[in-house]
Amino acid sequence: MRLLPAIILAIAILLVPVLWYVIPLLMNSEDDFAGPAIDSGARIEIEMLNQQVEDLYNQIDALTQEVRRLASQPAAPMTPQDDNAPLPPSGPNAILDSYAQVVLIADRLHVNDGLTVAGPSFLRETFGLPREDLDDKCRSMTNPRLSDKLVTEEVGPIRVQMLQPAIDSLKTVFENVRLTDPDLYDRINTAGSLCVRLIRGSRNSASTHSYGLAADLNIDGHLDTLGDGRTQLGLTILADFFKAEGWVWGAAWRREDSMHFEVSRQKLEQWLEDGTL
Repeated sequence: MRLLPAIILAIAILLVPVLWYVIPLLMNSEDDFAGPAIDSGARIEIEMLNQQVEDLYNQIDALTQEVRRLASQPAAPMTPQDDNAPLPPSGPNAILDSYAQVVLIADRLHVNDGLTVAGPSFLRETFGLPREDLDDKCRSMTNPRLSDKLVTEEVGPIRVQMLQPAIDSLKTVFENVRLTDPDLYDRINTAGSLCVRLIRGSRNSASTHSYGLAADLNIDGHLDTLGDGRTQLGLTILADFFKAEGWVWGAAWRREDSMHFEVSRQKLEQWLEDGTL
């Protein structure tokens, strides 16, 4: 079991420098945070540190399992070893200023914090179906209440087809991003907005995309992998701007879809109350 002290020492080596730097930074960030307008450089650094901590937890779990496995095995014959040999270097965890870099989504199940999706039933009861003959292919919208408000427009760095209130709200999001973080703004791309079709696997439920109330976004045109609990760093920053405007982020779904942003039920109810929809 001479490997056990080395594993414990490796855990300590991994944790000490990161925690030494992360804890005061995160404590300061709580005092200084003022919404999405937080300095983008600091936010990138915080997100990368969150990523490092998540990775360290994963490494510790793996090392713990290895310790248990070794403890359950019979002792191997001792072989001469060089006690002065250095431990394999763990390597620095450099913080890369890269909006397209893929990171773990910290506390992803709670990222929407009080905002909820409208859901197919609410949308159908409120607006009716976007068209009667739905199938698995993207079709045009025929519901007159909705189609009269459907607009195709350049919104900030992307072109979308959505309901007018959603486009106006999206303009607010992107303008706040542009003023706060112009470098991120320039790298925003889209993977689609309106698509009138059934939810995959459903026979009578239309997706939020079908109502012109959702958009899929990415950084630099690189599509995110669905359901892996990770996303592009730039999307984690964008999520704060969308949340402030009352949009839901698909990162919180059971099958994570972090490219997906949609208008929340709370925002829709506000538009219904003031006659916007």
